[in-house]
Amino acid sequence: MGSTESDAIEDGDGPGTQIEKGAGMPPRAWSDKRERQYEHIKEGVLERGEDEDTAEEIAARTVNKERARAGEAREARFTSTEDISSGRRGGLRSHRGPGGRTRDQLYNDAREKNISGRSKMTKAELERAVGR
Repeated sequence: MGSTESDAIEDGDGPGTQIEKGAGMPPRAWSDKRERQYEHIKEGVLERGEDEDTAEEIAARTVNKERARAGEAREARFTSTEDISSGRRGGLRSHRGPGGRTRDQLYNDAREKNISGRSKMTKAELERAVGR
C-alpha cells in the first residue's frame, strides 16, 4: 500500500521530504518556551566542554524537571516537585569543587557588590563578605 499525495505531509526538513500521516513523531510535549529553555541549557553545557549527548541529556532532564514543578507534565515524581528547583540547585552547587570557589571568583563577586576592603581580604574573609 503506497503513499498518495493526500496521505503524506511535509515534515519540515526541506522540499520533497514527506512523512506518512501517523508515522511521524508523537505530538509535541514541550511548549515553545521549554524548547528555548532546552536550547539555552544545551548551549551552556556545550560551552562548558561537555559532549553533545551529555548536553542533550542534561538539558532534557532540566526541562522535564521544570515542567513537572510547573504542573505541565502528566506525571511527576515527588522529588521533582518537592526538591529545590534546578535553577536554584545549580546556582548553589556551581563552582564548588573540593576547595569551593577560587579567591578570584570571590573577589569578583565582592567587586560586583561594592564590598570595601576586598583587595586585602583573604579567601575566607571574602567568602564571609560575599555570603556564600
